[in-house]
Amino acid sequence: MDTIFAVSSGAPPAAIAVLRISGTRAFAAAEALTGALPQSRRAALRPVRDSDGVLLDRAVVLLFPGPDSSTGEDVAELHLHGGRAVVRAVEAALAVIPGLRPAEPGEFTRRALANGRIDLTEAEALGDLLMAETETQRRAAIRNMEGGLRRQVEGWTTEVLGLAAQVEALLDHDDEGDVASLAHPLPVLAREAGALAMRIAGATAGPTVERLRDGVRVVLAGPPNAGKSTLFNYLVEREAAIVSPIAGTTRDRLEAPVARGGIAWLLIDTAGLAEATEDVIERIGIERARNALAEADLVLWLGDDAPPQHPRLIPIHARCDQRGRGHSGDRLAVSAATGEGIAELWDRMTSLAREILLPPDSIAINRRQRDLLETVTTALRDAEREADALLFAEHLRTARAALDRITGRADVEAMLDTLFARFCIGK
Repeated sequence: MDTIFAVSSGAPPAAIAVLRISGTRAFAAAEALTGALPQSRRAALRPVRDSDGVLLDRAVVLLFPGPDSSTGEDVAELHLHGGRAVVRAVEAALAVIPGLRPAEPGEFTRRALANGRIDLTEAEALGDLLMAETETQRRAAIRNMEGGLRRQVEGWTTEVLGLAAQVEALLDHDDEGDVASLAHPLPVLAREAGALAMRIAGATAGPTVERLRDGVRVVLAGPPNAGKSTLFNYLVEREAAIVSPIAGTTRDRLEAPVARGGIAWLLIDTAGLAEATEDVIERIGIERARNALAEADLVLWLGDDAPPQHPRLIPIHARCDQRGRGHSGDRLAVSAATGEGIAELWDRMTSLAREILLPPDSIAINRRQRDLLETVTTALRDAEREADALLFAEHLRTARAALDRITGRADVEAMLDTLFARFCIGK
């Protein structure tokens, strides 16, 4: 296998550029550029020279022998000055060494996975961490990078194996009373399979990692000329929507992502919900507004009339600063002109969002993991209803295979290229 190299500390220019080399020739390559190598895990300052002896930089050199390294292979790090010319020159010097080549996106992490340094859930969590833009996303990714989901899956796997061992005892030793008596009767095992299915189903009830990243969908809705676009612009802090006193200005839904309070939001401005219109384009806009309402996680209703039914809706008395708009009833008085009520609006939105987001210390899963966990729960529920011990054991094998695919113990090559393509070169 080739020895690979890449900058793992971000694109230059920077104060420091950490150039990582991983593979069987990592130490030889470091020695070719820097001369005498330091002791393992001891930093030392060394000159970096090309094959002609030209000084390229002075770098701190660190060696991490495998398998106790980030990739499970020998790893050498050159902590260079982070100018573009310095990095290019050192990379060029490495590229001419036989057996070395630049790393592909995510290749360091892929080697860590292949060498058992991490499992697939931890690799996916690293990808999520690299893409995290909010505190909620960061915390969810860190929990799984630290093995949160892996430990949970390993616990479920242990339970499935325990059930499998007992049913195998029933199948293989039903004529040996002293062995079969150690196993629970099949109806008891069936109840245990059902209970495990319920616990696993509970883990799939929360939002996926993609939901945390895409944001809580907040739809601003109401009749025409209710102030939706004005409030939308204030919340997203830019002139994203055209604002006009002419009713029906907004014809289509507009979306804008916002990060606030550690939460990702997707704010959606919609066309006014008029009762009837002869304008074909406006009718299309109204239909899209109704679709947005149906998909909304949270609705900001700006109409003075009764709001639609929705489990998370905030009735808003918009433009409360204008003359004749002083009475709000039980609606939240808000003004995008003066900022009145905006802070309270964000507080209410955050409180409602917490109802559908993960609790602070829970484990986040992605869609691939959720699909596999649903396969597990289906197999366990099939086992719960099964009266034949042989078919019961087959359902357990299906459940275990799906659990193994979550952590990468089973064949997952089909999705690895897609996963690691999201990574930067140095990861």
